[in-house]
Amino acid sequence: MVSGSVVVALLAIASIRVVQQYQRGVHFRLGRVIAVREPGLRFIVPIIDRLLRISMRIVTMPIQSQGIITRDNVSVDIAAVAYFRVVDARKAVVVIENVNAAIDQIAQTTLRNVVGQHSLDEVLAQTEKINGSIRQILDTTTVEWGVEVTLVELKDIQLPDSMKRAMAREAEAEREKRAKIIAAEGEARAAAALGDASDTMMRHPLALQLRNLQTLLELGVEKNTTIVFPAPLMTAIGELTTFLTRESDASRSTEQTVRQAGDTLVHAATLRTGA
Repeated sequence: MVSGSVVVALLAIASIRVVQQYQRGVHFRLGRVIAVREPGLRFIVPIIDRLLRISMRIVTMPIQSQGIITRDNVSVDIAAVAYFRVVDARKAVVVIENVNAAIDQIAQTTLRNVVGQHSLDEVLAQTEKINGSIRQILDTTTVEWGVEVTLVELKDIQLPDSMKRAMAREAEAEREKRAKIIAAEGEARAAAALGDASDTMMRHPLALQLRNLQTLLELGVEKNTTIVFPAPLMTAIGELTTFLTRESDASRSTEQTVRQAGDTLVHAATLRTGA
């Protein structure tokens, strides 16, 4: 009597299965799938039945680095990561033997095929497009396995050292070109502004003198021991010096003329006295 109770208790314990919230149970009876069990407490017939629990959570699968030759014959090493989840537990158990290994292999192959159809510039600049292409191809294949690929991302792109140096030189040349264009545009605008200022000063000569005085004032604030006079101011000083020299020469000529006239008068008076 006691042994019978023990056997019944053992059979009851052996028949109890718990399916977690994130799992689905594929129920086999004599080798055939009879149902997919939802989460909760489930009972099976010992020895005759078997319950496989399949996780329905999203799985993160790294895709190991692949040596790939792009369309423009550049060798690159690319690693990626794929996210997938089981949506049909029956197919994930019956149709394919090891769904994780299968997705790993098909992901590596698809990565090589898709990247090989693009040039290096497209791989670097259009990663979203490549990710979408890989995901679409994987989805088409894995839907028969009861698996949905939710996301594929290129994680790491390794370039040869020679290609890195070439890209660095290209980027440097591009920046130098932009710098020269910006400098040329600045020179053109500055020249136009200086031309307008020159026209204004030609119409108003006093404006140039005021500007010269302002420059001298700015130099004086700095307490410099050397003063640099602008060329127009030096010209004005030269003209003033020439004017003073001319006036001085004219004054000397007048004095000499007066002196000669006085000597003539004295001589004439002497002649009259002698007569």
